[in-house]
Amino acid sequence: MVAAVHGEIVKKVSEVYGWIDSQILESGRLAGKCAGCGKCCDFEAFGHKLFVTSAEVLHFSAAHGGALKEMTLGRCPYNIGGKCASYESRFAGCRIFSCTGDAGFQSGLTEEALKKFKSVCIEYNVPYRYMELASALNRRETGICR
Repeated sequence: MVAAVHGEIVKKVSEVYGWIDSQILESGRLAGKCAGCGKCCDFEAFGHKLFVTSAEVLHFSAAHGGALKEMTLGRCPYNIGGKCASYESRFAGCRIFSCTGDAGFQSGLTEEALKKFKSVCIEYNVPYRYMELASALNRRETGICR
């Protein structure tokens, strides 16, 4: 992928993240309030999965100099000592989910964000993938994340 296109995708994903953050701020109590406990980062123990898009993986990879940690356990490898070591570049699902948030609000915001990520991929003619975090970090998915 041409570096200029990669940079544009990273910029567009940052814009979507800004939009998500503003929607959360405007929502009041619907979004809930994250306690910063890191329990949701232990996907296996928490009983859920985090899915990410190919555009987000490009953004995340750029924020980490192209080096991604493998996810060998059911826990995000960027959760260190119970805290997110990649908070500024965290994925949409990490931004949107809160233990105390309204599930309907979170679901609706997620669907809108996914549409935005998909249109970024279409605009720059890159494969759109929606994959489990472990697959993305471990590069088991085909396409843009390889």
